[in-house]
Amino acid sequence: MLERNRAGTTSVAIDRPSGAGSVRILSGKWRRTPLLVDSREGLRPTIERVRETVFDWIEHLMGGFTDRIVLDMFAGTGAMGLEAASRGATKVTLIERDRKSVQTLKKNIEKLQGNDVVVVRQGDAFEWVETDNENYDLVFIDPPFAKTLQLKALRVLAPDGLIYVESPLQGVDEQELEALGLIAIRSGTAGTVVYELLARQSSVMANLRKEPKAKGKRKTL
Repeated sequence: MLERNRAGTTSVAIDRPSGAGSVRILSGKWRRTPLLVDSREGLRPTIERVRETVFDWIEHLMGGFTDRIVLDMFAGTGAMGLEAASRGATKVTLIERDRKSVQTLKKNIEKLQGNDVVVVRQGDAFEWVETDNENYDLVFIDPPFAKTLQLKALRVLAPDGLIYVESPLQGVDEQELEALGLIAIRSGTAGTVVYELLARQSSVMANLRKEPKAKGKRKTL
């Protein structure tokens, strides 16, 4: 059921099955809408304060989401991709391997009436990017602490696009980034998780890199 809030944005009442949790969309046309979260092992939604920081970064760097094409490689709850769609992305592709999570994603999208913007693909994200011919302005990579294989996203990244990654402890190794022609232009920490925005070294985005205040320091939440 669609509900209009005081700010004029649309929120959606979603029935929650027993055992399911929820995360909420933070901004845009679906602001404050809760998304169902399956209660399965290994499903680890990006925490709200990190999502808020990351989307603030992206809004600043890209000037908004209008006309942007987005890929969420390990969709899980879909919180990252659906947040981008809520904020105006033109096309969002969610890739998820788990069948139950795929069904939950489709249910959320149907409730949001977002089928004109968001598409869900069931399968292996690494295999998908090997054959995908789309150029994405923004790629979200948030598997359960996947390592540097996640940087295969580079194949489908637009020249001035951004890759968002989460990883444990130290983040993506700077030498590995350099070898791939990438650079971290924003980074922060939340507990033991490091989250970063990466761009091509030769891109316009690389010129917008924010130097840490002190060597080795990241924004901490």
